[in-house]
Amino acid sequence: MKIVTYRENQAEKLGLVVKHKIYPCLSLDPNLPSSLLELLKQGDEGLDPLKLYQERIELGEFQELGILLEEAELLAPLPNPPSFRDAYAFRQHVATSRANRGLEMIPEFDQFPVFYFSNHQAIQGPGKVYGMPRHFEHLDFELEVAIVINKTGRNIQASEADEYIGGFMILNDVSARTLQMEEMKLNLGPAKGKDFASAFGPYFVTKDELIGFLRDPKEGHVGNTYNLNMTCKVNGTLLSAGNLSDMDWTFAEIIERVSYGVTLYPGDIIGSGTVGTGCLLELNGTGKRSNPDYQEQWLNPGDIVEMEVTGLGVLINEMVLTEE
Repeated sequence: MKIVTYRENQAEKLGLVVKHKIYPCLSLDPNLPSSLLELLKQGDEGLDPLKLYQERIELGEFQELGILLEEAELLAPLPNPPSFRDAYAFRQHVATSRANRGLEMIPEFDQFPVFYFSNHQAIQGPGKVYGMPRHFEHLDFELEVAIVINKTGRNIQASEADEYIGGFMILNDVSARTLQMEEMKLNLGPAKGKDFASAFGPYFVTKDELIGFLRDPKEGHVGNTYNLNMTCKVNGTLLSAGNLSDMDWTFAEIIERVSYGVTLYPGDIIGSGTVGTGCLLELNGTGKRSNPDYQEQWLNPGDIVEMEVTGLGVLINEMVLTEE
């Protein structure tokens, strides 16, 4: 299933997407959850009533309730996650980014998956993403996929961790590179360079939608991977292309690392990290290595960032300059 959160009459509403229309959950049945977080707290079983309504819609019922998808004001599918962590799972991105700085590949990458906490109170959806002047000093996108947890768990083993994933979303991990590079000189990881906006959407896609894309993990790894093409365009020009199956660390292995001695809760978000070629920082560095006269590209006010992932839809954001 594809599920969205949208705004109507100043209220946030949960909707089921069927054939390019949104069907409001509470209009289908007042006993259905009113938010994605409420739905996630019900676990896999909470999806069963929605599956039945989807089948009925596909058979022609409830057509009078449908709202055209393109006419709705979509928000982030999960506007209020309890937490948001972002991992670093694609070797190509890590190795290339280090090579662009004249560094060898770091051996610890192959020893354990790493992650950082981002700001779960700065979640954006499709549409405008606001940044202040310092954010636009080398503003960047990052092409990623995120999972959402739908079961409470602690010390989860990788062999069981996929059972804790409720669904998937596209993630644009918007990054202010000047701020990020300044602070990371102190060896404490990204914070101000990342804390102002993270964009998700357009849908929350349940696992059953992606069964046909399942692929075995890379040798020596455990957990599901998915053959999902990932692309990013800026102002209509294709800049990034990769595949979710290129993840070296699986989401299951990341969950095992994250949950060691820590409880995960329904609604917790975990990002994949940037796919190879999936940001301007990497692309600019690669371009300058091959051509000293290469002209760097960064995001500017008014730029349109369009991310597409097989099965997960298209997330479109406009970068907007604000003074506050």
